Amino acid sequence: MLRPFGRVEEGTFHVSLLIVGLILFIGMHSIRVVGEAPRNLLISRIGEMPYRASYSLLSLIGLVLIGQGYGEALASHGRLYTPPPVLSLGTLALVPVAFVLVSAAYLPASHIKRAARHPMVLGVGLWAAGHLLANGETANVVLFGAFFVWAVLDYLSSLRRNAQPVGGKVASAKMDLLSLVIGLSIAAVFIVWAHEWLFGVSPLARN
Repeated sequence: MLRPFGRVEEGTFHVSLLIVGLILFIGMHSIRVVGEAPRNLLISRIGEMPYRASYSLLSLIGLVLIGQGYGEALASHGRLYTPPPVLSLGTLALVPVAFVLVSAAYLPASHIKRAARHPMVLGVGLWAAGHLLANGETANVVLFGAFFVWAVLDYLSSLRRNAQPVGGKVASAKMDLLSLVIGLSIAAVFIVWAHEWLFGVSPLARN
């Protein structure tokens, strides 16, 4: 009679660990969502280098807690919904676009970067939305739902902070092509091989 209760408590613990990790990691990346004032105030009080060190340390702790909590929570805490298999096609469509946007964020000016305005945040949002389409487990909903909500709020905040398009004055078609090649190549590696190797599940197996 005690084992099921223990399993429930353990599953709840790992979900809580996942949530705490998400609060730390996303919280550190959300300081600017409420404006520049909190960040500037912290820097003025403790200095820029201590601020950067604290930012990195807390983000790393958050990632560790996410990693520790996610796997066990996924195995022990059931699911909230069962998406129809056809929705995984949406995942296969959105995730490559997300990789292209993230690639564009790290390259010089391109039409993709200028159109997306904030391609990194938009890419994270599409990545999270794609995974929510195909995964209804509690741990996945908590993980990807948190990143999706953060991406929406941060994207809107970024548009408010920076009214002008990003990426420089002159957009380069070469950078568009490079963003596409890098992003789609990485996406293909993940879909065909790396995702199963890292997480034990092939995106192609859902179709």
